[in-house]
Amino acid sequence: MTSTLAIGDFSRATHLSVKMLRHYHEIGLLEPAAVDADTGYRRYATEQIVAAQIIRRFRDLDMPLEEIHTVLQAPDVAIRNRVIANHLARLESSLARTQEAVTSLRELLDHPQANVPIDHRRLASTPAAVITDIVDKADALTWYRGAIGELAATLSAQDINPAGPAGGIFDTELFTEDRGRATVFLPCDPVPEPIGRVSATVIPPAELATIVHPGPHTDIDRTYGVLAAYVTRHELAVDGPIREYYLVGPAETRDESLWRTEVGWPIFQARHPR
Repeated sequence: MTSTLAIGDFSRATHLSVKMLRHYHEIGLLEPAAVDADTGYRRYATEQIVAAQIIRRFRDLDMPLEEIHTVLQAPDVAIRNRVIANHLARLESSLARTQEAVTSLRELLDHPQANVPIDHRRLASTPAAVITDIVDKADALTWYRGAIGELAATLSAQDINPAGPAGGIFDTELFTEDRGRATVFLPCDPVPEPIGRVSATVIPPAELATIVHPGPHTDIDRTYGVLAAYVTRHELAVDGPIREYYLVGPAETRDESLWRTEVGWPIFQARHPR
C-alpha cells in the first residue's frame, strides 16, 4: 500500500507552501495521489517528494512552469535533456549580461568621467546601400547585426566593394520613445541594385562632434553622455539624428572588446568648407 502524507506534512517535507501545492495541482503540474471526495483534502505519496523537490529547484532557476511540466512528462531522456539544456543556455546568457552590467557599473563608479578625446568632422554626402526600419530599442543590437550582414552579402553578391566603414543613423524617437527609425548603411560607389530590404540612397552631409567608443555596446551610453555634455557645454548642439560609424565591428571580429564605434552628435557648421 502506498504511504501518503497530508498536504501540510508534504509541504514541510518539500518546503513548498500549501498555497503553491494547491496551485500546482490546479495547473496539473503536481497532482495529489488522492483527494477526499467529501472534504477535498489532498494527500501526496511519499514517492512524490522527489518530484516536488525537482520542481522547487527548477523554479529556483526561474524555469517556466510549462517547461517544468514538459520535463516531468517527457517521454524520453532526449526531450527532457533538450528542454533543460535550452533553459540553462538562457541562464548563461542572462548571467553574461549581468556580469557585463556589473563590470560597467564598477567602471562607472571608479571612473565617473571618461577621458576620451572629442573631434569635429564635416562629412560630405555619400552614396550608400541602406536598410531602414522602425526598431524597438531593446532589439536594436540584434537588428543592427542582421542588417549589417545583409548589406555586406548584397554588395558581395553584386561584386561591389564598400567605400568606407558601415554606419548607422538613429532618429531621436528611438531614444526618447524606445522605438523609432533606424538606418544602417555601407558607403559604396556604384550602389547596388535594390534587393530584399536593401536599397540605395545618398547619405546627406553632416557636421558632427565625434567620439570613439571602445568595446561592446552595453555601456555605449557613457560615451553618448560625454559627447552630449561636450556639445551642450560649448553650445554646439542642433536638431538631427545621431550617427554611428563602425570602425571595427561584427563584420571584422566577433570579439566585442575589439569593437570601435565612432559616435557623431550633430552640431552647427563650425567652419566653412574651402
